[in-house]
Amino acid sequence: MSSDTVNNENYVPPKVWQWDAQSGGKFASINRPISGATHEKVLAVGKHPLQLHSLATPNGQKVTIMLEELLALGKSNAEYDAYLINIGEGDQFGSGFVEVNPNSKIPALMDHSTTPPTRIFESGSILQYLAEKFDAFVPKNLAAKTECRNWLFWQMGSAPYLGGGFGHFYAYAPTKMQYPIDRFTMETKRQLDVLDKQLADNTYMAGEEYSIADIAIWPWYGNLVLGNLYDAAEFLDVTSYKNVVRWAKAIEQRPAVQRGRIVNKAFGDGAQLHERHDAADFDGLVK
Repeated sequence: MSSDTVNNENYVPPKVWQWDAQSGGKFASINRPISGATHEKVLAVGKHPLQLHSLATPNGQKVTIMLEELLALGKSNAEYDAYLINIGEGDQFGSGFVEVNPNSKIPALMDHSTTPPTRIFESGSILQYLAEKFDAFVPKNLAAKTECRNWLFWQMGSAPYLGGGFGHFYAYAPTKMQYPIDRFTMETKRQLDVLDKQLADNTYMAGEEYSIADIAIWPWYGNLVLGNLYDAAEFLDVTSYKNVVRWAKAIEQRPAVQRGRIVNKAFGDGAQLHERHDAADFDGLVK
């Protein structure tokens, strides 16, 4: 894909695609069609058994919110060290990170309380691992637990259309193109409508109990309706999804959410906490 074809509305795909690193776009310098490490870099290891390597994107926020919620419950063994992975600089392609997550995506977690240490990657897998390890934020009843997982996996399957689809073409693509913007706007609004109808009769995503389903969905769709993603709130008419807005504002007020959302944050407005090693690291950053 050459830079000349990015803007070509009449682009005809070749018989065999060839990678052109100069294809344009905000993330062109780090996107590539091959996996694996590009450089040697050993990951730091802190004092706690749980070692997180991440960035405060929505997927990263899921895990730091979960860890802060566990600590708020008094689960002292959920103490963790969080190290910044700057994806814009290619930190995710360091050899140490690739050992934890061969897919080179944040977040990635190592649990050194097990022998040998356990690696956990993919945000949904991390949420389930922590929920099972600490017996929290998943309902006990099988039917309720299944509903919780229904929405957890809904998020994992749906958010790529919001982020890699709508967010990319609306906010990050080198040119504005109506077809992909219309296509992914339609899907994003359909997803918001799905959420709005579910939340019309439920306080939280899986019922009346706050769970990993909420923790997974809020960083994407909660931030979206609160105006914190892609500067797209007006474009998407997010205020029309009144139940989603109600839910998003309620979760935003949780102290653990306010802490977790700024861990490994190194961009944008507001408080930033590049690394987190102790609760005292939040002093002066959150209420």
